[in-house]
Amino acid sequence: MLSFSFPRPAAGIVRAALCLGLALVNFPAWCAADSVFLEDLTWTEVRADLQAGKTTIIIPIGGTEQSGPHLALGKHNARARVLAGKIAATLGNALVAPVVAYVPEGSISPPAGHMRFAGTISIPDEAFKSLLDATARSMKQHGFVDIVLIGDHGGYQAQMKAVAARLNKDWAATPARAHFIGDYYKAVESDYVQVLRTKGLSEEQIGIHAGLADTALTMAVDASLVRPKNMPRDAREGKALGVNGDPRAATAALGQLGVELVVSRSVAAIRSAQGSHR
Repeated sequence: MLSFSFPRPAAGIVRAALCLGLALVNFPAWCAADSVFLEDLTWTEVRADLQAGKTTIIIPIGGTEQSGPHLALGKHNARARVLAGKIAATLGNALVAPVVAYVPEGSISPPAGHMRFAGTISIPDEAFKSLLDATARSMKQHGFVDIVLIGDHGGYQAQMKAVAARLNKDWAATPARAHFIGDYYKAVESDYVQVLRTKGLSEEQIGIHAGLADTALTMAVDASLVRPKNMPRDAREGKALGVNGDPRAATAALGQLGVELVVSRSVAAIRSAQGSHR
């Protein structure tokens, strides 16, 4: 087995170069140590990252819900993971926890909201908050100082904020802080929509669920989650299928505008939160 040892700080540079070359001969496990994703790393690699100053952990929250016949149920999960990875890479001192895929989606029986469509998963508010609370406390126990909550779905933003407030009350005498970053979703819901308007797209096209904005952003993150042939032919058909908006003009290029907004707004908000705490 090959073994390499390099003095710091050259080690990181050399490792990155070798990973690029070794990709041709299939060494993904060795190169995974440079990943920002917690689930790609071993516990000793996480420990080393903490010792090197990566004391920010991002907990991305997605959801498993219907988004019409043209968007996969895991849309929010995919976007939360990819965008969190980009945010962490930009910050430079952060890792990303596994995506929280189980979130409140409304009444299960009788079914309400997205639960009326096959595949949606809903959990109670208190179960969701307990999950976030325990995840954040786990991260603090390991030595993370800034625990960041970002959510790709609008329905649970208030619960995220409440969990962060409770954690900060409990952690008041410690260096650790939980940061609810509402600017992540604000960038998706408001800022991105404003940009799409400047491109001449109408409110009816942009929509509020599974319309153009939702679809384009997903295309930019993972086009395999989009089924263009299944897009509704008009608003009436779309409403019956769980769609609000007209996704037919969506493109990955339009979605990339949203990606850039979410990352830049989130990074700025996280740095601001860390600065005010310090």
